Amino acid sequence: MLVDVKYTTTAMATGGRDGHARSEDGTLDVKLSTPKELGGAGGDGSNPEQLFAAGYSACFIGALKVAGQQLKVKLPTDMTVTAKVGIGPRAAGGFGITTDLTIALPGLDRDQAQTLVETAHEICPYSNATRGNVDVGLAVV
Repeated sequence: MLVDVKYTTTAMATGGRDGHARSEDGTLDVKLSTPKELGGAGGDGSNPEQLFAAGYSACFIGALKVAGQQLKVKLPTDMTVTAKVGIGPRAAGGFGITTDLTIALPGLDRDQAQTLVETAHEICPYSNATRGNVDVGLAVV
């Protein structure tokens, strides 16, 4: 797949799920903790699934904005995307993730909102990266 890269960033993690992660410019600087559900101690740190959920939901809003421009639809300023990310063992071995996106587009007709979401799902880099590898559910509320 050929990508015309317009932006690149770098982040480094140390200590794995019970460590620390930081972007090269320091704007992202987080303590990491393994959730109790995954055998960890829990704690006040973030985890990779939370970071993925935040990134996917923010990126999907960007894709909705592009879809709105393409379809000539004015998007509500109070739209939200909530990403629910799950992790667990795969039947084929190893671990996998699942993602469910709940998209709220207040004031838009349901059919119009559904068309916007489907178009955004084709545009979003996270959707394209996960397609065929991660079960992604889309719900318009």
